[in-house]
Amino acid sequence: MKKDTIDTLFERLQGDFDVYETPNGHQKRFMDRLQKQEQRATPLVTWKKVISIAAVFAVIVTIGSFMFNTEVKAADLASVSPEMEQTQSFFTTAINNEIQNLKSFDSPETEALINDALKQINILEEKYKILMIDLVDSGYDQRVIYAMINNFQKRIDLLENVINTVKEIKNLNNQNNENTI
Repeated sequence: MKKDTIDTLFERLQGDFDVYETPNGHQKRFMDRLQKQEQRATPLVTWKKVISIAAVFAVIVTIGSFMFNTEVKAADLASVSPEMEQTQSFFTTAINNEIQNLKSFDSPETEALINDALKQINILEEKYKILMIDLVDSGYDQRVIYAMINNFQKRIDLLENVINTVKEIKNLNNQNNENTI
């Protein structure tokens, strides 16, 4: 049945087909024009590819530098002013002296107390490091400077309290030893 419809289609279109031949050299002229057009388009396409690759690379490098920039900007009290530098130096010296003083009382009776005090000092030092970053982020805000000084004072107070407690323990042990003799 399909053959009949195809046959009838061709019979109906008989004489309507394009029977003209293309002029001599038409195919050669067509190919020459096509090649000229491709030659003009090739550099443009190449530059577009190069520019797009460079743009993608630039975006990746920019995003990467922001994402992997782990440099943390921090500043201590010494960076605020010369007076704050002296204050920081005073507190640092006082804290180091108190730590050395505390360690000189190390004994089996006071070992746990001293170790706990040193852990608390380390916690306060970590908080101070956070304050150093906050100082830069806040634009050297006075409240952050006050918090940094307060942190130093807390460390000294903690050390002084522990030293006094250790001294009391030593005195009690000495009195107990004297009473037993």
